[in-house]
Amino acid sequence: MKKTQFKGVAMLLLTAFIWGSSFVAQSVGMEEVEAFTFNGIRTLLGAVILIPFIIVSDVARSKKAPVDKEKRKTENKKILKNGAIIGVLLCIAGNLQQFAFSWTSPGKIAFITAFYMLFVPVLGLLLKKKVAPSTWCCVIAGCVGLYFLCICGKGLSGVNFGDVLAFLCSIAFAVHILGVERLAADVDPVKLSCVQFIVSGSITCVLMAIFDTPSITAIKSATIPLMYSGFLSCGVAYTLQIVGQKYTESTVASLLMCTESVFGVVCSAIVLKEKMTGWETLGCVIMFAAIIFSQVNVGAIIKKLRAKKSDSQV
Repeated sequence: MKKTQFKGVAMLLLTAFIWGSSFVAQSVGMEEVEAFTFNGIRTLLGAVILIPFIIVSDVARSKKAPVDKEKRKTENKKILKNGAIIGVLLCIAGNLQQFAFSWTSPGKIAFITAFYMLFVPVLGLLLKKKVAPSTWCCVIAGCVGLYFLCICGKGLSGVNFGDVLAFLCSIAFAVHILGVERLAADVDPVKLSCVQFIVSGSITCVLMAIFDTPSITAIKSATIPLMYSGFLSCGVAYTLQIVGQKYTESTVASLLMCTESVFGVVCSAIVLKEKMTGWETLGCVIMFAAIIFSQVNVGAIIKKLRAKKSDSQV
């Protein structure tokens, strides 16, 4: 099992914050442009911001050591192949989420999307991945927190088509998380991230041309939400996700990233004046407790306690 390291935790928490705040930008942007238009443009913007970093990185690497052309060619082929796969997955997940904004609130979408923390270990079982019992406890606690955030005090009567799309989006993001863990291990994370944006953005822009009616005026009106969501949510956050998952076990990673729901509701409350109920606040507390506990190596602590006990008896 992959060992979780602090730097991975920090990167994924920052990723969650950026994603959470981006829910506000995505909601505001949907007031001006249609879903495929917004998602296609913002995803390609994510690729654009990474290109200068890739160029500078390649130049610096070539100055440090001679370039092995065959090795570079093999690596680039792997990046293109793996990036295309996770790019398709990102396209599916991102568009499902973006369409959900047409029917439901950003805070609720943030909550429901975070269900990927449950689907990651469940789908991981199909890949014969072992999950520690303590992590399962954290997942269950996280689901209880999501229940308080989404349903408690409201019932199921408020569930709409946007909620269903957000739920399907959470499954797609779970597959994307597992895909990133499997395909990002031995390749340049920034290049891989850039390729996934180009693939996802290109597919979405084709769909935009077929189904949407984009206009320059509307796109200009959505410039600020597009830039925030494109440069930060895509360019920065998804790259941090890929790098962070190199140092984090996938189930723990999903728990960390699902705090985007907490950040999403907080940002929505501040910017869009969406109010949090007492149940929602309780849900946030439970989720944070689950995430903190997920970082505790219970097995190691038990071993240390047993070792101290045996030493004292001697």
